[in-house]
Amino acid sequence: MAKSSTHQSNSSKRMRVELSPNRYTAAVDRLSNLPDSLLCHILSFLPTQKAVATSALSSRWKRLWTHVPALDLYDIGGQPIPLLYRILLLNKAPYLRNFNLLWYYYCDSLHLNTWIDTAIERNVENLYLEIFLDDDYYPHGDGDVYSGELYELPVSFYACKTVVVLHLSGGIELDPPPSFQLPCLKKLCLLDVFYCYEDSLSRLFNGCPVLEDLKVIRNNSDGMDYFNISVPTLKCLLIEFNTYQPRVPDYKLEINAPGLKNFKFRGDLRNVVFVEKLANLVEANVKIYAVECYEMRWVEDYEFYYGDRVFKLLRALNNAKFLTLSPGDIECLGFGSIYPTRFQNLVRLKFGVNKSNWHVLQALILVAPNLEVLDVHKCYHISEDKLCWTELPDGPGYLSSCLSTFNFDGYKGLEHEVEFVKYILQEARGLQTMTIKVSRRQSRERVLEKLSMFPRHSKTCLITVE
Repeated sequence: MAKSSTHQSNSSKRMRVELSPNRYTAAVDRLSNLPDSLLCHILSFLPTQKAVATSALSSRWKRLWTHVPALDLYDIGGQPIPLLYRILLLNKAPYLRNFNLLWYYYCDSLHLNTWIDTAIERNVENLYLEIFLDDDYYPHGDGDVYSGELYELPVSFYACKTVVVLHLSGGIELDPPPSFQLPCLKKLCLLDVFYCYEDSLSRLFNGCPVLEDLKVIRNNSDGMDYFNISVPTLKCLLIEFNTYQPRVPDYKLEINAPGLKNFKFRGDLRNVVFVEKLANLVEANVKIYAVECYEMRWVEDYEFYYGDRVFKLLRALNNAKFLTLSPGDIECLGFGSIYPTRFQNLVRLKFGVNKSNWHVLQALILVAPNLEVLDVHKCYHISEDKLCWTELPDGPGYLSSCLSTFNFDGYKGLEHEVEFVKYILQEARGLQTMTIKVSRRQSRERVLEKLSMFPRHSKTCLITVE
């Protein structure tokens, strides 16, 4: 056995040598044969500090980085300010595709203004600014609220004619002038920034005539309780409202974006109003989670009727073709109603179910006559106590005849879960596949045996337990 193994090993070595006759030849330097323009393009994907380091490779590379149409200074934060000026001065690119500035300690705003002005003068296209003027602050993640000195963008910023993608983050205060235009701006991200006045946000949008993609993420430290997003050209909108305060103020979010195709919401749900019907909506993704509040009586104090607000938001999204929904884990404060709204276009529904929102799932599947795919993911591991459950209707015609695929992840065989799966099998006439995912502790064979005993409307349905 050992002899045979050695013989095979020697044969494989000879084979590798025969297949690689030139393995000892000198490697060809293909990189140096590339034109300068292509090398500069490659260097533009490196942090500026590393791009500068390539100047030590050879005389040809010595000045190559100075023509790279990208500058990002976050890798050299903390370096002497004169060094940053020198890098900006040496860079000779006629335009900047990317300019990134991340600043985490105090300095005179004059320096930041100068660097941003330089990017604007170079016709920057993608501008990324993350600024904190507090020496003792560094962003660590969720719940980390900035309360240090704020940085106000220079007036020249609002006159940038070339920026296409803009990301503003941190201790930046927005105070747009009454009249300005960012004529090329198509993609905008506002991450935990601050607003000088209540109308600062709406004034900013008024100066963005071609804006298509917007992200607004906030942590309630901005002091705003009214948001007006009125952008007729908007196609994609992501809203994420997080709260990390002992007491939670209410807010109103008013959206006027009739051309919206993609809508995403994350966070603590309050009063969300769509001014016009979302006739062009294709995809909606909603994940609602409870406010992180130190006062456990916030429900009584503010009377946030989450059930009603969930259904109100759903009614506004009824034209969606693809819907992903996790309606939160608040106790049932009110069931609300989705009727008479119907989801005529809905073909795929992904639903994060917990003990508090079964009634939302049940209501949805009964008003989606063209639903083809239903994905249910269970997000709780407790008993049926305080279960929000309604009896499903008997008789044909309530469930979509188009439903062909049903997936249930997290199935434990609880009574209401069994009743729901049984209902799908009995009413889904066109069901082709049912996939049930269980925990390792459960016997797949027993679960499959039990499910196989239930009557099913579709004789061709294949049940799989994973």
